Amino acid sequence: MKMRMCFLLLLLICSLSTAQLQTDSDNEVIPLGKQAEPQRSEQQNALDRQQTFTQDLHAVLREISASLAEQKVETRHLQRESEAQAAKLRELELQKTELDKQKTELDKLQQQLQAQAAELITMKARSNVTENHVEALRRDGEVKQVAFSASLLASGGGHVGPFNRHAPLMFRHVVTNIGNAYSPNTGFFIAPVRGAYHFEFYIGAHGHPSIASGAVLVKNGGHIFIAWEQQTSGYGSSANGVTLLLEVGDVVFLRLWQNARIFDNGNHLSTFSGHLLFTM
Repeated sequence: MKMRMCFLLLLLICSLSTAQLQTDSDNEVIPLGKQAEPQRSEQQNALDRQQTFTQDLHAVLREISASLAEQKVETRHLQRESEAQAAKLRELELQKTELDKQKTELDKLQQQLQAQAAELITMKARSNVTENHVEALRRDGEVKQVAFSASLLASGGGHVGPFNRHAPLMFRHVVTNIGNAYSPNTGFFIAPVRGAYHFEFYIGAHGHPSIASGAVLVKNGGHIFIAWEQQTSGYGSSANGVTLLLEVGDVVFLRLWQNARIFDNGNHLSTFSGHLLFTM
């Protein structure tokens, strides 16, 4: 478009120059002696050329006007495109700004989630520790609750013994066995935790001229305390008790003394009891 406008302007300038030269030539003074008959024809030709030039000039001007109008239209079109592109660019910049904000928010949320995940792991670990501690305390509390009481015969009544040697006594009728440290099948109490324990035992038998009643408390095979009673008639009884420091697994039980006997019936006359005082 620009090259076309330049060409038209150049053509217009050339036409104007030619017209000026022609006019100067037509206005040249011819001496009277030289004038001839063909002068009228030349003037007519000059007028024709001027008329032609004028028409050409008008045509060029119209062409230039049309080109200018077309250029204005194209300029307005380009301006609108430029404005549209500028608006789109601003929109893209706004979108980019918004995306940057969203990315920043996303990064913050991700950091918060990571922090929360780390805190959750820490809380879970603390919870596990707390649960383990509570369970240990529960077990420890259960261990600290140790107590039992039992009588000699599970049912009926009668004497046990005499035997020609010491014999372990199994107190079958269990009234209390908290902690399950006592076994009625063996008569053994096995310490579940290190601590101080207190034991008591009561025995009795009907009198006999040559047979006494007696039992000894044993710790790990060693005799500790004995209860002994002998009378020729009637019913006689005896009792004893002791506090022992026991380690885990220590065994405490009662032995019937050799050549002695003890009696029990539904009234539960002969008993064996023990409980934990405190752990150590």
